[in-house]
Amino acid sequence: MFRQAGGLQYDTISTMRVPLLALLLALGAHGLAAKNLDIYFVDVEGGQATLFVAPSGQSLMVDTGWPGLNSRDADRIAAVAKLAGVKQIDYLLVTHYHSDHVGGAAQLAAKLPIKNFVDHGPSVETDADGQKLYNNYLKAREGGTHIQVKPGDKLPINGLDVIIVAAGGDAIPLALAGAGQPNPACATTKKMDADPTENARSVGALITYGKFRTIDLGDLTWNKENELVCPNNKIGTVDMYITTHHGMDISNSPAIVNALHPRVAVMNNGARKGGSPAAWQTIHQSPGLEDIWQVHFAIEGGKDNNSPDAMIANVDETGSAHWIKVSAAVDGSFTVMNSRNKYTKSYAAR
Repeated sequence: MFRQAGGLQYDTISTMRVPLLALLLALGAHGLAAKNLDIYFVDVEGGQATLFVAPSGQSLMVDTGWPGLNSRDADRIAAVAKLAGVKQIDYLLVTHYHSDHVGGAAQLAAKLPIKNFVDHGPSVETDADGQKLYNNYLKAREGGTHIQVKPGDKLPINGLDVIIVAAGGDAIPLALAGAGQPNPACATTKKMDADPTENARSVGALITYGKFRTIDLGDLTWNKENELVCPNNKIGTVDMYITTHHGMDISNSPAIVNALHPRVAVMNNGARKGGSPAAWQTIHQSPGLEDIWQVHFAIEGGKDNNSPDAMIANVDETGSAHWIKVSAAVDGSFTVMNSRNKYTKSYAAR
C-alpha cells in the first residue's frame, strides 16, 4: 500500500523541502498501483467475445463472435473497446474455428487494427462450410502477425502472465508452479465419447495479474478439459472461471470445476445456447463458489438454474447487448459490474 511520502522524513517547518523528484516518483508509484486488469464480456448472443485490458493498456481479445448480422458483433465489440479506451487489438486469440468464435474476425479487423493473430494452427474441419470459415479468417489474418501457439507458450502482454494451457488437442504436459495435487473428483467423472471437432482443439489460456487468476478454455470439451486436471490438477485454482463452452454440459465436468475451485464464474451464454441446467448446477455446487454471473438468462434453465436477475446482463432474449465488466486488482481482489443495472459486487483478496 502507498504511504504518504514513501518513508521520507518531512521537515517540521515545511514539506516543500521534500525533493521534487522523490515526490513525483512516489505519486507515480501510487498511480501505477491503482491500475487494474479490466475484463469485458461482450454480448454476442451465444458466442464468445471477451476483451482483456491490461494495466499497461495492451489489449487481448478472445474471439470475435458471429459473422454477418450487419456487423452486429463487431459493432458491439468496437463499442466496448471504445468505452475501455482501446484503439487497437494487440492480440486476438482465436480459440477455435467455429462461427460463433472466429466468424466476426474480418468485420472486427475492418473496425479496429489487429496487430497479432493467435491460434492453434490449421482447422481440422475441412468440409465446405468449415473451409470457407477458415479461409475468411486467413484473409483477415493477413493484416497482422500470425502466432501459432502450443501448450506452455506465453503471450508477451506487459503486466500479465498469459500462459497457453491447451491448444490443437494437446494439454500442458507438466503441472504449473504450485499445482500438481491429486484430484479426487476424477474418480467419479466418467469419460465421454471422443470429440473430433474444432471444440476439442480449443486454445485455453490461464491469465494472471498479481494474485488474481482467471482461465478461458474456449469450447474445450469434457475429455480434453479433464486432461488438464486428471489424475493430478496441473492448473491449480483460479479466482474466476470463464465457463467452458458457454456453460454446456458436454464441458464443465465436475473434475475441472472442482479442481479450479473458483470463487466466481462468468457464463458467456445466449438465451438459447449454453447455460444448460446440469452444467449450471455443477458450477453452482462447486465448493467455495460464491456467485455465477451470466451474459444471458438461459431459457432452458428456468428460475432454478439461473442466477438472480441482478447478476444477469441480458434478461431479454435478444437485442439488449448489455455486458459484464470485471476489474481485478494486483492483490487478487476484484469487482464485477452488470452494465444493464449497474449492479456491482466486490470480492476481497483471499
